[in-house]
Amino acid sequence: MTIEMVPAEGYELSDDAARLQPAAIHAYLMRSYWCPGIDRALVERAMAGSHCVGIYHGNEQVAFARVVTDHATFAHLADVYVLEEHQGRGLASALLRYFDAHPDLQRLRRWTLNTRDAHSLYERHGWERITGIFMQRFDADASRGATAA
Repeated sequence: MTIEMVPAEGYELSDDAARLQPAAIHAYLMRSYWCPGIDRALVERAMAGSHCVGIYHGNEQVAFARVVTDHATFAHLADVYVLEEHQGRGLASALLRYFDAHPDLQRLRRWTLNTRDAHSLYERHGWERITGIFMQRFDADASRGATAA
C-alpha cells in the first residue's frame, strides 16, 4: 500500500519504500542524540524490519519515522526526525497523523516511544509520559472483539 499526501504546502508524505533515501536517513541518525555514529548497514536493517514513512521537499527527504509492530497488539515509534530547516511546519505532526490513520495500525493496545526532548509534541497527539524518556499510548479495550485478518 502506498499512501501519499501533502502535509504542508510544498511537501509530500509517502510510505513508498522505493522513495526512502537511506543515505539521508543515515546522515541524520548518525548525528542524532539517540544513535550517534550508527552504522549505515544497521540503519538499513532497521528500516527493512519496520513500517517507514518519509516526507519530501522536491527530491530531498526532509523527515522520517518508522514503526516496529506485530500489527496486532503493539507498536513502537522510532527514529522520528525533521531536518532543522524544515521544522515548524507541522511535519512531525503529519508523520504521527499518518501512523494514527493507517488501516494496518488500528486497534493496537499499546504504542511506545522514547524521547529526550519532544514530550510536548507527543502529548498533543495523545501520548502520556511513563517516566523519563518513555512515553506510551495505551488502550486496554483496543483489541476487544478484534479478529485475526
